[in-house]
This record gives sequence, C-alpha cells and structure tokens, in this order.
Amino acid sequence: MAKTDVLTLAILGILQDQPLHGYQIRKLLGAELGPFRALSYGSLYPCLRRMVDTGLIETAGEEPGAATPASSRRARIAYSLTEAGRTRLTEELASAGASSWDDDTFDVRFALFAHTDSATRLRILEGRRSRLSERLEEVSEGLKRMHERHDAYTAELQRHGLERVEREVEWLDQLIENERSAPGGDNPGPASAGH
Repeated sequence: MAKTDVLTLAILGILQDQPLHGYQIRKLLGAELGPFRALSYGSLYPCLRRMVDTGLIETAGEEPGAATPASSRRARIAYSLTEAGRTRLTEELASAGASSWDDDTFDVRFALFAHTDSATRLRILEGRRSRLSERLEEVSEGLKRMHERHDAYTAELQRHGLERVEREVEWLDQLIENERSAPGGDNPGPASAGH
C-alpha cells in the first residue's frame, strides 16, 4: 500500500463516525495515528481533493459560523464519507495482505481493529510478528558484525534497535494470544502488555 493509500485509509477510518473539517482530520491523524504526526496541510488537502474527485468522500458544506465575504477567516469545509467511501473502507478492513503489516501501514490498520473482524486482525498480527521475527535475525546479525569491528556507538544503536523489536514481538505475542482466546471472535481489546 503506497503512502497516499495509507493516508486515504486513515482518513476513511477517521470519517466513518462523523463529518470533520481539514483541521480536525489533521489533528486526529496526528493524535491517534503516529505516522501522521508531522502531516502537513500541503499533503492532506491534495489527498482530500483526490478523495472527493474519486467519490470516496464529499464536502458536507461549511461549518456553522463560517466566514462571510466580509470576514477575513477562511470557511472550513467539512468532509464526510460517501457510500463508495464506506464500501472501500469495509473492503480495506476485510483485507489482510502483506502491506497491512508493513511499518507504514500497521499502525493505521491497528488503530482500526475495533472495526475489523477477528480473523483479519489475527492474520495481520501474525503477519506483523513474522515480519519482525525476520527483522530480529537481521538486527542480531548486524550487532554481531558491529562487535567484530569494535564500533561501540553503532553496536549500541543496533542493540537498542534489537531491544525495540523484541519488545514489539512480545507485545504482538500477547495480542495474538488475546485474539485467539477471545470468545466467538469478539474484539478482546488491547493487551495489558506495553508496546
């Protein structure tokens, strides 16, 4: 899934409950979805325009009390999902391809887990764990090479990266266990283990 597609999915997810204007969308993306903390309006508004052009969202009119021609404040346009947008979001949430557990996409998919069925959540969690297990091997090998070259600072950076990945694998193990033990595929909620 390309970066724009991840942003599109995040916007669809945020708009599923209510219409929002651009400032509110940006604020929620930054507060709830880590990859978008530094999202600029220069990236957000072109994506919103593309989504309007493709029929995924529509403008819901101006916010009450919006600017009048005599006022210097710009009017805020609210955006809402169209039926096509709801369909696209449902399709995305039902899919669990390899891109759904990539670094750029996983946080967005995880944030939308409350709206994702249990089997799909489990496939995504297991895929993410598999991806991180591969990364653990790579980082461990890199750490061994750093020790052989006696580069203490790079080795320390590698060790820190290894610990971070190990913590995430432990967190995923707990989430997978919770998901598998949930009665009837109910959403078990987050694990008590820290991420």
